[in-house]
Amino acid sequence: MSIYVLAFRQSTRETTPDIERAWSDWFGTIGAQIADFGNRVGAARMVGQQPAGQDGLTGYVVINADTLDAAVEIAGGCPGLRSGGRVEVGTVVPAQ
Repeated sequence: MSIYVLAFRQSTRETTPDIERAWSDWFGTIGAQIADFGNRVGAARMVGQQPAGQDGLTGYVVINADTLDAAVEIAGGCPGLRSGGRVEVGTVVPAQ
């Protein structure tokens, strides 16, 4: 079992009760895989080059999964994907 970070990216930070419920339901579904519930991200600023109009970091969660493909499959259920968001999935490399 490995550890993966799911970084949520969205061009808008809007929220409604329906959106909140969808996130809550999804977290309930993947609850057994969550290693660190993470946090929402408020104001964020990219350091370095970023094309205009790109989305921004809105939150993250750390999960356990057998493989990167399995982590990507879990990320595929993210409710933010239904409204144009993206999820970046990365393997966590433990400090040595």
